[in-house]
Formats: sequence, structure tokens, C-alpha cells
Amino acid sequence: MEYKDYYQILGIERDATADAIKQAYRKLARKYHPDVNKDKDAEARFKDIGEAYEVLKDPEKRSAYDRFGANWQNGEQFRPPPDWNAGGYEFRGSAPGDTQGFSDFFEALFGQTRGRGSYAGQSGQGFSMQGEDQQAAITISLEDAYHGAKQTLTLNRPEPDEQGRIFMRPQQLNLAIPKGIIAGQRIRLEGQGLPGHGGGAPGDLYLEIHFAPHHLFKAEKRTIHLQLPVTPWEAALGASITVPTLDGKVQLKIPPNSQNGRKLRLKGKGLSTQKTTGDQIVTLQVVLPEAQTEEQQAIYRSMAEKLAFNPRTDLGV
Repeated sequence: MEYKDYYQILGIERDATADAIKQAYRKLARKYHPDVNKDKDAEARFKDIGEAYEVLKDPEKRSAYDRFGANWQNGEQFRPPPDWNAGGYEFRGSAPGDTQGFSDFFEALFGQTRGRGSYAGQSGQGFSMQGEDQQAAITISLEDAYHGAKQTLTLNRPEPDEQGRIFMRPQQLNLAIPKGIIAGQRIRLEGQGLPGHGGGAPGDLYLEIHFAPHHLFKAEKRTIHLQLPVTPWEAALGASITVPTLDGKVQLKIPPNSQNGRKLRLKGKGLSTQKTTGDQIVTLQVVLPEAQTEEQQAIYRSMAEKLAFNPRTDLGV
């Protein structure tokens, strides 16, 4: 029998990750699917691609296959070692006992099996392939992320026409934004990806969350940051100041003798879920009033005389 190099068939390296294996399979399966590709060798290529994926996607079966190493060439005559025993695997997706469509190489390695999930043409059922997953980015407000929200999106989705050609059709989708979601997280919309072939299930749509710029707040994972301007006397004497949050206004106590850049924490005012709490960090910005009149300048001269403060002591000057 001929040795099948499953890595070469999928066009990947032997150390490829599970995601790389999946991506390579979907790309090739779509290219050589007999419903799309009418070349005479498309069906055979499609079967080889599906067989390679069935082995390499499963860590246990991949490990068993990898025991042969990289010394064999694709198409080279091959016989399993006398002590080889890797039977007992089951492949879901077709009728029990239906093993047509598998190569002799596959059967010699893994014994009698139960059909395959990606190729179902062996019993007159026609070819079936799940649609590819799709990804898109959406921009939401920090308020929607904080409270959770519902939105209606209009996305251009690819759909096949009667000739199998893909065209883009606008479609509205109802989206629930979970409370406390953070930038970079994804929302999965099941069945909203590319359509399947031959009755196969559609793929999923993954929406990656981005935040719109906010005029007050900046998000860093679950933490919300706010720059809070304060007067010199509020910083020096302490004060209770009204501070905005994504949940409304709250009172914040400024400790006496607070310096510019001091950070104060408002617990639970960040992007929080039922299991994880985010906080809001308030950074003080001491803002000096301008001394435009003689009276105002006199106040500063009095401070200079009475406070005797040198902020450059650590500089040695």
C-alpha cells in the first residue's frame, strides 16, 4: 500500500498547531469540494484532505500516526510494523460499519472504523461539508460594555447562488452584548458563518469587540481610567468631589496632602461580570489657577514666602 503523508496533503509542517491544521483543512476542502471544483481529480483530493484531517485533528490519533516519524515519503510503498496495533478508533458522522472512502493505508493503521464526518458520499448521501467560520470586528461604547446591551447589526454575508457562485447579501443580526465584556473578547454567533455544502451545517460568526473612543474614560482590560482635575487647595486640604463613572456620578474623598498623579480606586466601577470585578482608577491632576491680576499674584507671593517649599530638593539644586 502507499504511505500517505497527511502533513504534506494538508500543506503544513509536522509541528503545526491545531488551529493551523483546521485552517489548512477548511481552505483545501473548500477548494477541492466536488460541488465547487469540477476537475477530474477533485473528489480524490477531497477524500485525501478529509482523511488527513480526521487523523491530525485528534491528538491521540495524530500521536499514533507520528510514531512513524518523517522518514516516509508520500506515495512510497509501506507496511505497518509487525507489532503495530492502533485499532479501536471511531469516526463519527456516517452510518456504523460504513468504511468506504478510507484508504488502505488508513485502514491498516486504524482498523475498522465508523465512517467520517467530512465526507459522506460513500452511501449515496452526496458530499457534505460544514461551512467556514467567519470573523468580524465591531465597535461598541464603554457604556454598553459596562451595562450590557442589545444591538441590531447589518452585515454583508456571503451566500451561494444557484450556480454555486458567492455573492454578498446584507442581513440584520440581533446581538446581545454581555455585561462586562472587554476589548478583544469575541462573541460567537452560532450558524452565522459561511454556508455549508451539500447540506452541511453553516459555520459560526465571531465578532471581536473594540471600544469607541470616550471623551472621559479609557479602558485597560477591566479597569476604567479617569483623569480628574483638582485645585491645589483640594489636593492640599482634602475634599469630597463629584466624580463621573460609567454607572453615574459618585462622591470621591480626596485625602489631604495629595500630590499630582496620585491614583485613587473606585471599587466595582470598572467592567465587571458576575464572577469578575473591575475597578475605576482616578488619577489626580492638580491644575494651577492663572495669576492674572495684582491681587492674584499677591496670593502666590504670599504662598512663596510662607510655605518655603522647594520641589527640587531631590535634584540636589
